[in-house]
Amino acid sequence: MTAPLHSPTYARLRASLIDARERAGLTQAEVAKRLQRVQSFVSKYELGERRLDVVDFIAVCSCLGEDPAEVLRRVLAEVE
Repeated sequence: MTAPLHSPTYARLRASLIDARERAGLTQAEVAKRLQRVQSFVSKYELGERRLDVVDFIAVCSCLGEDPAEVLRRVLAEVE
């Protein structure tokens, strides 16, 4: 079994969050500031070096103007 951090589904989720950040016109530093975190937090989850828990995922989606449920629906549809 593929390690969850490196699974195709998690890779797609990361790509979806990167796409959403870029569509929002935000830098990693701006997202980090909105989350009250350091920029490396954003860099690490985008690079797959850090796993997002569900609470962090919801917070990231919120600061990007994305509905977490819709993000998950899109990701699951793309990997099926």
